[in-house]
Amino acid sequence: MTEERRHDDRRQRERRFGSSRYGSRRTDDEGGVHIYILPKWVRVWHWTNAILIITLIVTGVSLHFADSKVPLVEFPLAVRIHNIAGVALVLLYTGFVIGNALTGNWWQFIPKPPNVFQRCVNQVRYYMWGVFKGEHEPYPVTEDEHFNALQSLTYWFVIYMVLPVIVVTGLIFLYPQFAPARMFGVDGLFTIAVLHYMSATVIAAFIVAHIYLCTFGKKISSTFKTMITGWHEH
Repeated sequence: MTEERRHDDRRQRERRFGSSRYGSRRTDDEGGVHIYILPKWVRVWHWTNAILIITLIVTGVSLHFADSKVPLVEFPLAVRIHNIAGVALVLLYTGFVIGNALTGNWWQFIPKPPNVFQRCVNQVRYYMWGVFKGEHEPYPVTEDEHFNALQSLTYWFVIYMVLPVIVVTGLIFLYPQFAPARMFGVDGLFTIAVLHYMSATVIAAFIVAHIYLCTFGKKISSTFKTMITGWHEH
């Protein structure tokens, strides 16, 4: 390869990815536009988080609805796995919050004005009707905004409100000596159990909806590929 060709290739890569790949664009052979929106650390967090939460759901169901005749996971094993996965989730969540703060990624979870409510309504309409009529995504991904308003609010609620409840109540279960004696007029550990169960149910419902809505990309597989490569396909 000649020196001139190497320079040309370098310039093409710079135009393709920019000084940083984050937020850069590229086109494929079919003319499709791809935007790099997810750095590697976010993708690693996402898949690790998914594995841990699914593990916690399966073992949690085994603990709550244990049947000695037909166990989903043997009770003693479920306890060990649940505790290990729970501690790992605490560490992972802490790292994610710190990473979000240091990199500025937290900004993606803030819905941007104006007309946030109306944009959420429009997005719900698209998810419920528009997508089945072949309508275009009302608020497509851009270099600056990776989520629509409804996604931002939902992710913010799950990550910064529901997950902390899971983490705190889970740690109290692991160290019950720190549980308050009474909460809301009843036994403290019972209240912790209810909060843990309710927040886990919200997370489980979110995962089901999340996987389903991920099929609404340009292709059924597009959004899943984004979580592997970091490139969003328009």
